[in-house]
Amino acid sequence: MPAAYRNLIRVPLLTLILGLAGCFSGSPAPEAPTAALPATANPLLAVAPPTLVMPTAVPLDVPSHPLSIATLRQRAYEGSDFVFEQTLEPGVNYSRHVVSYLSDGLKIFALMTIPYGEKPANGFPVVIFNHGYIPPDQYRTTERYVAYVDAFARNGYIVVKSDYRGHGDSEGDAESVYGSPGYVIDVLNALASAKRYPDADPNQIGMWGHSMGGYITLRAMVVDPTIKAGVIWAGVVASYDEMFRSWFGGGNRRGWLGNMIEQYGTPADNPAFWASLSANSYLTDLSGPVQLHHGTGDTTVPFVYSTLLEEQIRAVGQTVELFLYPNDDHNIATNRDDALTLSVVFFNQYVRRMYG
Repeated sequence: MPAAYRNLIRVPLLTLILGLAGCFSGSPAPEAPTAALPATANPLLAVAPPTLVMPTAVPLDVPSHPLSIATLRQRAYEGSDFVFEQTLEPGVNYSRHVVSYLSDGLKIFALMTIPYGEKPANGFPVVIFNHGYIPPDQYRTTERYVAYVDAFARNGYIVVKSDYRGHGDSEGDAESVYGSPGYVIDVLNALASAKRYPDADPNQIGMWGHSMGGYITLRAMVVDPTIKAGVIWAGVVASYDEMFRSWFGGGNRRGWLGNMIEQYGTPADNPAFWASLSANSYLTDLSGPVQLHHGTGDTTVPFVYSTLLEEQIRAVGQTVELFLYPNDDHNIATNRDDALTLSVVFFNQYVRRMYG
């Protein structure tokens, strides 16, 4: 079997792990997957694996740019104390709040959940939750991703889902995440703010991202070494070079992309510059293990982005898991509960201190 497909859901092992996960979560885990896909019926076996392309190395003399990983690493992310703006209807075993914090001098709002019950000695573990693209003028703090947040919150995690700048009531202007570092900066300041929160364990923080949020998560994990693990669903996790070939499209490139091409050329013209913007060029510096989920019927983000990233991470000796869902969509709607279960188990393994 091609390496990119080796980690399809395997129920017996998962069931065993879930028994442990329930013991340490303080609440029931989501329902376990009910069946594995038989190898003989697996349509992915007929799909040729993508060709592994390792990102271009980044020379030391590449000019800095606000989007570059090097520039993001040079910034300070102090966040602020959370301000509790509103208390919402609680979840099954956790409270829900709208909070705010500071990022780049902007007031950024977020949805925050806090487990009920006795706080562990070192504080509750945390999931920084990065949502995918929603038109900023349609975004609402308490809408979308409700079941996703619930899966982590009910299992004993503090969850912080940021409203990126220009979304909801957050100050600042909405931007293209692929042409501006603003959303990544907002998330890294949310992470810093979570570390300041008295009930959180600053040493047990993971990050989850969907689609555009997956792009943010991967970048954050090569910038901040304290993120213990990341889970990415249907992520935009390809290098800029790959996105030029398969996602940005041809024709008249306007806006941020056109401006950058005019100034720096394309990846074919200037590979080192575009590699300096790609988290894929820095995978040896990943802060922790990564779990990837993608539906092969995704018509929004190519599932080969996840298979390529899996191979790239393995090639540099880092830990990665990949779960592909035959014919499922961008939201992994058919297998959502299974994927959430796997995500919780992964965080329990790599983020939460299960012993001691």
